[in-house]
Amino acid sequence: MDIVIAGGGIGGLAAALSLHAAGFENLTVHEAVREIRPLGVGINLLPHAVRELTELGLADRLAAIGVATAELAYFDRYGSAIWSEPRGLDAGYLWPQYSVHRGRLQMMLLDAVIERLGPRSVVTGSRITGPGAEDLLIGADGIHSAIRARLFPGEGPPPWNGLVLWRGTTYGAPFLTGRSMVMIGDGTQKFVAYPIETGERTLINWIAEKPSGDAAPDRGDWNRPADLAEVEKHFADWRFDWLDVPGIIAGAEVAYEYPMVDRDPLPHWTEGNVTLLGDAAHAMYPIGSNGASQAIIDARVLAHSLAHGDLAAYEATRRPATTTLQLSNRRMGPEIVMRLAHERAPGGFDDIERVIPYAERAEIAASYKRTAGFDPASLNGSPSWSVAR
Repeated sequence: MDIVIAGGGIGGLAAALSLHAAGFENLTVHEAVREIRPLGVGINLLPHAVRELTELGLADRLAAIGVATAELAYFDRYGSAIWSEPRGLDAGYLWPQYSVHRGRLQMMLLDAVIERLGPRSVVTGSRITGPGAEDLLIGADGIHSAIRARLFPGEGPPPWNGLVLWRGTTYGAPFLTGRSMVMIGDGTQKFVAYPIETGERTLINWIAEKPSGDAAPDRGDWNRPADLAEVEKHFADWRFDWLDVPGIIAGAEVAYEYPMVDRDPLPHWTEGNVTLLGDAAHAMYPIGSNGASQAIIDARVLAHSLAHGDLAAYEATRRPATTTLQLSNRRMGPEIVMRLAHERAPGGFDDIERVIPYAERAEIAASYKRTAGFDPASLNGSPSWSVAR
């Protein structure tokens, strides 16, 4: 079977590794840029995605470039704790959760593809816009997918929800457990921080978010430099005894600005010998740390389905699940606790239990895990997508 993968990002490379592991040898990844470089900032890989990379034999490599997340904690804009929970191994999963630089993860996957499939398996400077003579074309070419546009020519640009994101990395002091991921805000304005490197120095990945009264930044430019002074002024009083938000912003090594956009769910992903994967299929808001994780899971399910001669099973398994997740993220997913706290106690609170009872907070967290496919008990007991050879 001759397979072409359009896109050499995380989803496309994971697809190549997964298909190779499932017994497919005649496949090529085509990437539009002439040189794949470690661009971007931090992302999170949830335990269900780490499981898939582990089963691809990449556990040690991943551990070498990532920080194993110990906890996820939500705070209101005054720095008061709303909810916290352990993550990864500390939460009873059989696999860790990792915070990692996106570019380092992509280069790790690229190295593995070249080692296992050979240097000719990745063709750079090659933009695929539609099907050719191959048996299967996989569109893994991102939110601005040319393959998706071929299947749905009237769709237009990604819809914008009016929020602007600034993402950056800053060397700073460790905070809380030293491996904590924190989300601070009121449901509209938000700051997220977590380490992606620890040791002699801690490299903190951060995301700042607020509504914009202006037109959306260029939706096609994901490397638009951010004006740090502009970002900092919106968070000038967000200083807590455990985290100095404006100080982190001001000290950024690199920072980018872009609008919060996603894609509407599709009625189908597959037409003839073409199917979609990752952001090309289901780009979602960066809520709940799910974008890269879902692309990796797509890759594994696709390979499993093809190995059993059933491409339709891939979409039947993945499209309903990711559609539900896309819509959940539009409703803020687990981050809704920050909005609820602000709506019920806009001036802050002394006792979160009187604002959002524990049972309500716990169910919000558990419900999202079920929706996103990483409920601990279900994930630990679920069958593998690996294909016996």
